Amino acid sequence: MSGGVDSAVAAARAVEAGHDVVGVHLALSRNAGTLRTGSRGCCTIEDSMDAQRAANVLGIPYYVWDFSERFKADVVDDFIAEYSAGRTPNPCMRCNERIKFAALLEKALALGFDAVATGHYAKIVEDADGHRELHRASAEAKDQSYVLGVLTAEQLAHAYFPLGDTPSKALVREEAARRGLSVAQKPDSYDICFIPDGDTKGWLAEKVGTAAGDIVDRAGAVVGSHEGAHAFTVGQRRGMRLGTPAPDGKPRFVLEVRPKENTVVVGPKEALAVALIAGSRFSWAGLPPTDPATPFDCDVQIRAHADPVPAVTVLDGDELVVTPEHPLDGVAPGQTAVIYVGTRVLGQFTIDRTVSAVPAGV
Repeated sequence: MSGGVDSAVAAARAVEAGHDVVGVHLALSRNAGTLRTGSRGCCTIEDSMDAQRAANVLGIPYYVWDFSERFKADVVDDFIAEYSAGRTPNPCMRCNERIKFAALLEKALALGFDAVATGHYAKIVEDADGHRELHRASAEAKDQSYVLGVLTAEQLAHAYFPLGDTPSKALVREEAARRGLSVAQKPDSYDICFIPDGDTKGWLAEKVGTAAGDIVDRAGAVVGSHEGAHAFTVGQRRGMRLGTPAPDGKPRFVLEVRPKENTVVVGPKEALAVALIAGSRFSWAGLPPTDPATPFDCDVQIRAHADPVPAVTVLDGDELVVTPEHPLDGVAPGQTAVIYVGTRVLGQFTIDRTVSAVPAGV
């Protein structure tokens, strides 16, 4: 129970369905603020109190479990390491993968519980043989199956998403109000929970330090300078100090981050188009394809709120390779690509490499 409206209503529905429910709030920071700043951040002391009040209304036991050390090692430190390596990580994916459905689930099963229920908008469907599959929620506008794409078959066997069939967030808020839950109109949290002020660049500079380096164009000519390559991500336009304008006068975008050289490569927007993505760190959400080494049709989604794109996927050696029907825009190594077949989440991989649709010099 995060202290938000979704998890509170999910708990209420689990109780109503006749399950023996215990509310658990995860303490993920040793220095949690006492109050949120608007909609920024989560897992604060205030959120814990909101979760406690919801549990009291529902009449269920409530506990706070301290996962701060595991969260720091598996999510925060991973985030720093990925940015330091020139990649753009998704900490919400890591949290679901390593905390909520790994550390939390492991402890829950050890204590005799059957499943972890969350307020995510996604559905679990059983096939004719009883195998569990992860599917998009009923309302794609609120669908959160992307951030759950890291779940394995074993984790899906012990997952429960009571909000999966709810058409809209507005209905969840109305239900919370009817149930007397004080979080009915609480704003959603956004941004990275451990950077509640939203200043990722400043936070990384504090953790990693600064080091002056060059900003170069695709031909290698120096066009500007920076104070740390880790502060840049592929697709970024603003925040660059470019002393040399582009020949055509058009804006430049970050095309590549090279941490070993402490160099940032920039170029025209057209050069952000990516014709192929691939990665070796992958997992299947439920049963894998019968023969993943044979190319198969699918949809690929590279961000939580991006539109899915028709594509062809194949397992080439130890690497999943995805060729989209049309180029993807601004893909960064470190992002997660989630593969869908219809509404089903088939699996996911961390993007290790990309192939530009616009060769250098064009």
